[in-house]
Amino acid sequence: MSAALAVTALLLTAGCSSDGGGSPSDGTSASSGGSGTATGSAPSRQATPQTPPAKGTVKVLRTITEGLKSPWGLASLPDGNLLVSSRDDGTITRITEATGKKTELGKVSGVSAAGEGGLLGIALSPDYASDHMIYAYFTTASDNRIARMLYDAKKPAGEQLGAPDTIFKGIPKGYIHNGGRIAFGPDGMLYAGTGESGQRGLAQDKKSLGGKILRLTPEGDPAPGNPFPDSPVYTYGHRNVQGLAWDPEQRLFASEFGQDTWDELNAIKPGDDYGWPNAEGKGNNPKYHNPITQWHTDDASPSGIAYAEGSIWMAGLKGQRLWRIPLDGTKTSAAPQAFLTGEYGRLRTVVSAGGNRLWLMTNNTDGRGTPKSGDDRILEIQVS
Repeated sequence: MSAALAVTALLLTAGCSSDGGGSPSDGTSASSGGSGTATGSAPSRQATPQTPPAKGTVKVLRTITEGLKSPWGLASLPDGNLLVSSRDDGTITRITEATGKKTELGKVSGVSAAGEGGLLGIALSPDYASDHMIYAYFTTASDNRIARMLYDAKKPAGEQLGAPDTIFKGIPKGYIHNGGRIAFGPDGMLYAGTGESGQRGLAQDKKSLGGKILRLTPEGDPAPGNPFPDSPVYTYGHRNVQGLAWDPEQRLFASEFGQDTWDELNAIKPGDDYGWPNAEGKGNNPKYHNPITQWHTDDASPSGIAYAEGSIWMAGLKGQRLWRIPLDGTKTSAAPQAFLTGEYGRLRTVVSAGGNRLWLMTNNTDGRGTPKSGDDRILEIQVS
C-alpha cells in the first residue's frame, strides 16, 4: 500500500445529493452544474477530458440478469462478471456477465436489515488480484460498519465468503439515512458515504461519523492527509450520501438525498461543510459548499453515480430515471438530461463497464417500488 499512500495528496475535489425528486435547478431554472471495482467509480488518470456535447444519448443494449431481490451494491470483477449485494437477504451473488447466471457466494454474518438498513455497498480491494478481498458496508444490531471478507470461488456455492473482518465500526444507524456507498479512490484509500440516521444534528458534528464522507486506509484507519487531525472525516454537513465517483482528473463527486426540496450532486472538497441541516440545495451563505446542480425530490432521489463520456450519470429512485450531468471541471457544462424515465422503475446503482458502457441496476423490490415479474435487473447500456 506504500504506492497508494504516496499519491494521497493528488485527490482534491468532489460532492453530494438527496432522496426525493424534481427538475434540475440552480434556484431559478435548469442548472448546470468514476468507475472501478465498487458502486462508486475511480477511472485511471487520463488526458484532460473534453467538454461533452450539451445533449447525450442512452441505448439499452441488453438485460444481463433479472429476478434480483432488494439489490443495492454492484461491483465488477476483473474477469468481467459482477457481484451484487442484497440489502434485505444479506447475501452477495455473482452474476455471470455472458449468461446472467446467478451464483450465491454466501451470507454476510451480522447483517441486521430493517428500513433502509441492511447489506449496502460493496467494493473490491485495490489488491484484489492477490488478496481476493470484498469490502462491504452493512447495518448491524448496533451500528453501521465496514468489513472485508475473503472470496474463494473454489468452494461450493453459498460457502465462498469468509467470516467478516470488521475494519471500521460505530457509524450511526437508523431506520432511515444509513448512507452505505463505498468506493476505493484513485489514491488507494477507501471512501464511505454515511447518513445522519435521522438525527439531523449529527451532520454538523465533526466528532460524529453520521452525515459525512469518510476517508480510510484499507485497514480502516484515518487516511493520511485527511483535513481533520486523526479523524476519518473528509467532508461533513451531509444528509444521506448515496453515490461516489471520480472523473479522470481524480476529482470526487457525490450524490445526496435532500429532504422535501432539493436533491444534490456535489463536487467534493476536503474539509468543506455541505450545509445540512442548515442548508438544502443552493444558497447564499459562503460557509456552505453549494451543489453543482439540484433537483426537486420527485425527479431524482439520487442513488449511485458513475463517470463516463465527460458526464456524471446518476441513478434516480423516486425519479425513476437516469440523469446525465455534463461536466466542465467541477461545474456543469449544460443542463442535466433525463433518460429511461419510468421505463424500468426505481434505479439504484450505476457502474462503469468501460468506455461508453455502463451497468445499470434497478431497485423495485426495496419496499418502495412496484415489483413485477422479472424485477429487479441489471442492464448494459451505451451512453454518449
